Amino acid sequence: MHEWMVDNGFTPHIVVDAGREGLRVPPGHVQDGKIVLNVSPSATRALSLGNDVVAFEARFNGVAQQLAVPVAAVVGIYARETGQGMLFSDEDATPPVTPAPDGGPPQAPPPPAPSGGDKPRPKLKVVK
Repeated sequence: MHEWMVDNGFTPHIVVDAGREGLRVPPGHVQDGKIVLNVSPSATRALSLGNDVVAFEARFNGVAQQLAVPVAAVVGIYARETGQGMLFSDEDATPPVTPAPDGGPPQAPPPPAPSGGDKPRPKLKVVK
């Protein structure tokens, strides 16, 4: 999603659960237990989108700070210009995403219905 947004001229923002362990963000910018971070190339330096951690340097009130966001703490991503994006469930795993046939942003396939005693699968939903 991040790459698609940047490639199409949108400004990606991630919504982060500020109560997660291992999170390193400026506490003064947390509201209602969440923080929204601009992860566009113009707002970050040394952005690393890893499998476990999203790490980068960003300026807050003119002061550069090193941020570290465990991937499990990311609850959504959206484009600032449109407000469209994806919210992730509270589950630790996320389902695979596939490119949309019309060249739009990647979409997650609908999860199969849980069957007898199986743990429900994580879900993604498109936000408008």
